[in-house]
Amino acid sequence: MKKSYKVKGMDCTACAKMIELDLEDIGVKASCNYLKETLEVEGEFDEEKIKQTLKTSGYTII
Repeated sequence: MKKSYKVKGMDCTACAKMIELDLEDIGVKASCNYLKETLEVEGEFDEEKIKQTLKTSGYTII
């Protein structure tokens, strides 16, 4: 399964990398693009867990 999300709160490319690493920690393969403010996740994942992980890190999925 592959899904894309719009993410608010990223200030730089390091933010995008941190999101990828935070999601990797919970077993989610992700690719985040700072300029487009997008997050793509792939594989089996719990959408609520992704939203909670981003919220904890200070980002919002819209």
